[in-house]
Parts: sequence; C-alpha cells; structure tokens
Amino acid sequence: MTETPPLDTVLDRTFVECSVLGFQSVLTLLLALACLVLWRRQQGAVFLTWSAAWTVYVVRLACMSAFLVRRDMVWLFLHQTTSALSALLLLAAALQFSRGFRPRPVHALAIPLAVAWGWVTIYGIGDMMVAGVSATLLLSAVTIWTGIVFWRARTWVDTAATRVLGVVFILWGVHHLDYPLLRGFGAAVLYGVFVDVLVLFAIGLGMLFFVLAGQRHRLEARSAELEQLTRVLLRVQEDERRRIARDLHDEAGQVLTAAKIALELDGRTDAARLVGRALDQVRDVSNLLRPSALDDLGLAPALRTLVEDFAARTRLAAALDVDELRGPLPHDVEVAVYRVVQEALTNVARHAGASTVRASVRTHDRVVEIQVEDDGRGLTGAAAPGTGWLGMRERLAALGGQLVVEAGAAGGVHLAARIPLGEPA
Repeated sequence: MTETPPLDTVLDRTFVECSVLGFQSVLTLLLALACLVLWRRQQGAVFLTWSAAWTVYVVRLACMSAFLVRRDMVWLFLHQTTSALSALLLLAAALQFSRGFRPRPVHALAIPLAVAWGWVTIYGIGDMMVAGVSATLLLSAVTIWTGIVFWRARTWVDTAATRVLGVVFILWGVHHLDYPLLRGFGAAVLYGVFVDVLVLFAIGLGMLFFVLAGQRHRLEARSAELEQLTRVLLRVQEDERRRIARDLHDEAGQVLTAAKIALELDGRTDAARLVGRALDQVRDVSNLLRPSALDDLGLAPALRTLVEDFAARTRLAAALDVDELRGPLPHDVEVAVYRVVQEALTNVARHAGASTVRASVRTHDRVVEIQVEDDGRGLTGAAAPGTGWLGMRERLAALGGQLVVEAGAAGGVHLAARIPLGEPA
C-alpha cells in the first residue's frame, strides 16, 4: 500500500512564498505603470518619481524571491541595495509633493551610497538580523514620512484621497516594523505579502481619487475663470452697444434728420419720406442696441416701451406685468433683465408662431423673477432652445442666476429666470 506523502512535501513553502511575491510584484508593477501614464498625461513630475520607486520595489521583490530559491548572498545584497533605492525614491516623491523638490545631478550620488550601504550590511557586518532590521527601519521611516506628507496636504488639497493615502502610508510604514518579529516565527513573507497587497490596492485607489480630485479642482478653477471672462465680455459688449447706439443716434440720426428737413423744404416729399423711413430704422436699431429709456427712465419704463414696440411691430397681443421695483437695481442686473425679456420676445416673434405673449418681472425676497409665456407651437422644431437661450443662460450664470425653459400651460413655451440681488448694503 502506497503511503500518502506529507503535506509539506506536496506544498513546498518556497514555491508558495515565491508565488505570493510574484503576485505582489504584478500589482506593484501595475501601480508603477499607472503612475507612468499619469506622468505622461502631465499630472506632475511626482508621478514619474513614484513610478521609478515602484519599479525598483518590484526589482526588490524579485531579488527576495531569487534569494529564497538560490540562497545566494548576492541576491540578498541586491535586495538590500534596492530596498535603499526604493526608500530614497519614495522620499524624493514625498519631497516633490510637499515642497516642490527637483532632482539634481548631485542626487545621483544616492545610487553608489545605496550600493555601499548594501555591501556593508551584507558583507561587512555579515549579520542577517542587522541587515534586515536596518533595511526595515529605513523603509518604515520613509513610508511613514510619505504618509505624514499626504496627511498634511489635506490643508491645501482638502480631499478624502489625501487623508486616505496619509493613513495608508503611515500604517504601511508601521507594518514594516513587524518584520523582525515575524521573521522569528517563520511567517514574515506570507503575512507581509498579504498586508502589502491590501496596502497596494488602497494606494492605487487613493492615487486614482487624488488625481480625480485634482482634476475637479482644476475644472472648478477653470470654470471660475470662464465665468469671470464671461462677465467681462458681457460688460464690454454692453459698452460697445452703448457706443454704437449713441453714434447712430447722435451722428447718423442727426444727418438723416437734417437731410429729411432739407428735402421737405425743397418740396421733394417722396425723397423726404424715404429718408424718414431710413431715420426710423436707424432709431430702431439704436434702440435695440441700447434702449435710451433704460438709461434715462429706468428698468420698468424701458420694459413697457419694449413690449409696446414689440406688439406694434409684430401685431401680437403682448402684455407686461411689472411691479414697481423697490429701489434701484444694480446696473448689470437691469441690463440682464432687459436682455432676457428682449431675447424671449424675439424668439416668440421668430419661431413660436404664437398669437399672444405675456411677460412679468417681479422682485421677491431679494430675487428678481422673470417669466415669459406664449401660446405658440412649443418646444418643437424651430422653437427648440437655440443659441439665443444659451446666451441668456450665460448672462444669468454670470450674475449667479438661473434660467428654465419648459412647456407652457397654454401649449407654448414658458421661460422662467431668477437673478439673486444679494444682501442689501
């Protein structure tokens, strides 16, 4: 009868340890590649240093596996040297992240120093425990330092990723310190790899979320810059409209008026009538560019004039409900309210196919509320939102307002806008 071989002869411990070290190497190499990709996408030079650190760490794991198989001191020497190099690279990455550290040629001296340190600990001292403890202390100190850097970074990069990375690196550094104790029980490799794999997963996810948080902050900053640029462009646009309107009214209007009077005095009534029509068109264009009533009389009279002219020009039944605004509104708000109502009426005339339109402007709880509704064809075909409404949204967004365009109760389009006025002075 054949005896079953003992379990320890079937499941070779060295094979198991090398297998788990290989699995850890694959994960670490993926982390190194991820950092390299992030560096190539211009996420910062710190990711290139991290990629180099994780790559050297993979070489360290390979040297450890080779030593377990061959028991040759050369592999232990290489393991000791790569441990020092990976620790120094992690330190450089931490300094880059916190202080903007930039590698210089003199820093290349770290390589021969790491080689010398590995030679002294392995061949000079010749004590395995001293070599292991010294490498462990170096890795632990640098890893904990990296965690502290991330933890402090939460003051200027306030994201959950920085806090998670800080805690993970600190715990990983503390975990390095248990190597001398576990080595005596023969559990250093298996237990250590298990914890290292969990840490690598956490670091990978933390770095991913850190990059996403950085992208979000950059996007928010970019959005703020675009909003500021929009406000400046709108202000410049209104100033240019005011200038052109004034030039048309003062210069072209006066010239056409003088020509009309001269033609009438000369008895050329037909020509005077044509000049009069041109003069009316110039005044209409000037009023559309910058209504004089808005500067001379205020918002409410300017809106009433706008709606009355719209009804006379389009022959649509147009009504306006505007309350007497309490106190003067900010100039930008008045212009925005007028332009929103003007653009809404223009869209009704061009696209809605409506017979009636009603507009209202009211203030309530330090908010200006604008509503325009028609009985046209609704949000279909040519009446769908276009560049005009997009322009209105940008104008309102620059003032912290909102615009909602939806189907109206009468089957047409209902436009609702809100502009906050802020706290009273």
